[in-house]
Amino acid sequence: MKWEQKTLNELGFVGRGKSRHRPRNAEHLYGGVYPLIQTGDIQKANFYINEYSQTYSEDGLAQSKLWNQGTMVISIVGANTAETAILGFDACFPDSVIGFIPDEQKADVKFVKYNLENLKSYLKSISEGTARENLSLEKLLSIKIPTPPLKTQQKIASILSGYDDLIETNLKRIKLFEEKLMIEYSFLEEESKNRKEYDFTNFVTFAKGIEPGSESYLSEKSEGTIPFIRVGDLSKRNSEIFIEESKSKDIICNPNDVLISMDGTVGIVRYGLFGCYSSGIRKVVSNGVLNNAFIFCYLSSSKIQGVIYSHSKGSTIQHAGSSINHFKIKLPKETSLDDFKGLSNPIYDLMKNLLMQNIKLREARDILLPRLMSGQIEV
Repeated sequence: MKWEQKTLNELGFVGRGKSRHRPRNAEHLYGGVYPLIQTGDIQKANFYINEYSQTYSEDGLAQSKLWNQGTMVISIVGANTAETAILGFDACFPDSVIGFIPDEQKADVKFVKYNLENLKSYLKSISEGTARENLSLEKLLSIKIPTPPLKTQQKIASILSGYDDLIETNLKRIKLFEEKLMIEYSFLEEESKNRKEYDFTNFVTFAKGIEPGSESYLSEKSEGTIPFIRVGDLSKRNSEIFIEESKSKDIICNPNDVLISMDGTVGIVRYGLFGCYSSGIRKVVSNGVLNNAFIFCYLSSSKIQGVIYSHSKGSTIQHAGSSINHFKIKLPKETSLDDFKGLSNPIYDLMKNLLMQNIKLREARDILLPRLMSGQIEV
């Protein structure tokens, strides 16, 4: 079976997103019905982009372009350079993102995405050299992609996407469980609104992470290393960076722990992660009164998210560590809190176990990925 070296534009249409209007943040461009995807949305997606937080108006659409569902998007600027995903709906995106639409007679979009995933380290390396990483369209089109016949592409994509489909299913289940917990938590909030208010720090400790320095980052896992979790890794619930465990200073989180970001993209609340974590993250440790499901719901609540955003500072990078001093809580009755614990503990454990499954699925997929992409494993 012959594999050929092809550039992206030999396999389909390649083009940059559009955002022609200046200033980009003009209010009349936003708030309509057309989804707008940014580089951060690509970074936090697992395989497909199924969520968005910003939209264009008719005026916004007029200065941009609406790309079809199934388009592969590639981030080419900043910390999210070389991240890829496939649109789960029609959407616009700015010129910091490149779109790829396969020629269906030549290429399978999933295969091309997996190929770029396999080349991510190389793509990031050729993007370096300036203050901000930049993967230009010219650089991207200079890359040769090992390309077998279409039927082989489809077989390879089917094998690898089997793992990602299971991951997506688990994430959907987790989202439903989180929504259930938040509903139950809202009942506690309502019940407690007339009770005495306390500082949240009376019941938890916020343990700050560390910065071992980028020179300590390792791209591959090996004996004696552990994952290093940065703020950007929280959204995707996955880290691709490792450090030597001896450099962790015992600043380690386990899957049961609740984490929250306080620098950069502030207010991200996560659990189900293992590793050392950066100084932009806090591990929230209960003194025994509150369980982790309650802590997760409390930090995720619109009230506390509002406190975080109202006390965050910084023009380029947000810092919200001081917001912790303004976290207040009205505890429910002890019997109500016990009932919540009885309901939420098994749900929290299930969510955590689903995330552990996803880690194993990613590891299995990533072992296969380079072997399938090199033709080492025949299909």
